[in-house]
Order: sequence, then C-alpha cells, then structure tokens
Amino acid sequence: MRPFLTLLIAAIVALFAIQLASAKACDRAYPTVCIAPKPPNLDCKNIPHRNFPVRSPDPHRFDRDRDGIGCETR
Repeated sequence: MRPFLTLLIAAIVALFAIQLASAKACDRAYPTVCIAPKPPNLDCKNIPHRNFPVRSPDPHRFDRDRDGIGCETR
C-alpha cells in the first residue's frame, strides 16, 4: 500500500509542476489563447489566432484600437 501512495503523490506533484510550467509559457494578457510572453515581439501575422480577448497590458500590441479584441478581422 505504501508504494502505491508514494507513486500517487509523485504523480500529483508531477502534474502540478507540468501545469505550472505551461502556465508560465502563456501570457496572461491573452486568456483564451496561449501566446508566449515577450521576447520575441510578435505581430498578428506571426500567430494563427484572430478575434481573441485581450487584457491589459497588451505586450505584443495585438489590440491596437484598445477595444479588448486582438488581431481583429473585418
């Protein structure tokens, strides 16, 4: 029973560490898509996402008109 509990705890810790690492790879200014924080500086042409919510600050300046929507298509 003890080896099972040790393995279970190790798996939970590993999953938490993976989630924490992946959260750091995405900028919080773009909550519905995963876009890396600066650097590098990205433009809309560098990413596949369109019409996504943007929160302040907008480090990549995807929301040029500041209406809360990034890389808008017309």
